[in-house]
Amino acid sequence: MKLLKRIWRFIWKTAMWFLILSVGLTLVYRFVPVPVTPLMVIRLVEQMIDSEKKVRLSKDWVPMSEISKNAPQAVYASEDQKFLDHNGFDFEAMQKAWEGNKKGKRIKGASTITQQTVKNVFLWPDRSYIRKGLEAYFTVLVEVLWPKERIMEVYLNVIEMGPGIYGIEAAAQNYYNKPAVKLNRSEAAMIAAVLPNPNRWNPKKPTPYILGRQAWILRQMNNLAPLGYGN
Repeated sequence: MKLLKRIWRFIWKTAMWFLILSVGLTLVYRFVPVPVTPLMVIRLVEQMIDSEKKVRLSKDWVPMSEISKNAPQAVYASEDQKFLDHNGFDFEAMQKAWEGNKKGKRIKGASTITQQTVKNVFLWPDRSYIRKGLEAYFTVLVEVLWPKERIMEVYLNVIEMGPGIYGIEAAAQNYYNKPAVKLNRSEAAMIAAVLPNPNRWNPKKPTPYILGRQAWILRQMNNLAPLGYGN
């Protein structure tokens, strides 16, 4: 009985500390720029292990006021058109993805901008049930504690946008030699077009498929109401 009590006490204390630390960190990141993410660290280690890869970490946090309004509009159109309406989960897209997986198909669009932000800021790349459970937990926390504009701001600053390139400012500087606030609609749409696989596609060398995605994103940007974020 004493052993069981000790085990239960350990589990209880661990759960309480996890709750306190996770809520505390989420609150801190509502106001403070995210300095580094687990994915950035993992990619750096991969680069150092692989002698053929260049060790690179290009990132520069900028507030929404220093980001072109075209950037949030482009990722909104490309990645999550229900961003303003959902509470972190697009259940319709999740259902379609589930049905597609059962048929052996890959369905894009089940992961919302909030979920992608959570994966980048708090978690690691994995498909395990534990990671998925933590993703759901942090998604709820972020939707409760952060306004939508903050979610978009963090997303645009931490998302991987190329080999060793993180965030819209680094992407704008590396691909177009300009700050993020100067990105035009075409450039923002091109960056958004490569986000599904930024280590495979390059905005400076777009394939016909990426050019098609860019054109589709530009049409969607015209059809969707402006987010009102950015400069």
